[in-house]
Amino acid sequence: MIKLLASSLIVDNALAYARSHKLAPLTVAVLDARGCTVALKAEDGSSLLRPEIAQGKAWGALGMGVGTRNLALRAEKLPAFFNTLAALSGGRGRVFGAVLGALTLTIASNIINLLGINATWQDVIVGGILLLAVVLDRGSRALSRRVSRWAVAT
Repeated sequence: MIKLLASSLIVDNALAYARSHKLAPLTVAVLDARGCTVALKAEDGSSLLRPEIAQGKAWGALGMGVGTRNLALRAEKLPAFFNTLAALSGGRGRVFGAVLGALTLTIASNIINLLGINATWQDVIVGGILLLAVVLDRGSRALSRRVSRWAVAT
């Protein structure tokens, strides 16, 4: 678990680096292993929503187990996958869900490759898996809300 002092040093050093290289105003977030924000600083002139963006980038990197540069490269190659992750999590989610989703897609891709299915159909199958995941997630959330309302009413 990262400590507050270490988190503050990371943020301060990142901001000092940005100033020494004359970068645009930054917002830097450091999360712990649970995905909770430990330190967050926004420089004067940092634009609207930057805290949410910084936390989201850090949260996504933590959930996927890769750095933000690698995450951005993956998002460029697989935009539908990342859009689905965002939809599944409502913009947020759990590390377990991201890992489970990535594992499911990896296993599905390996099976598809072993069966020798061509690339076009691979994309269709992966898209179908993602669509099914979104539908199941939305359905379970709706059911959960109904059960909560019913429990409060009784």
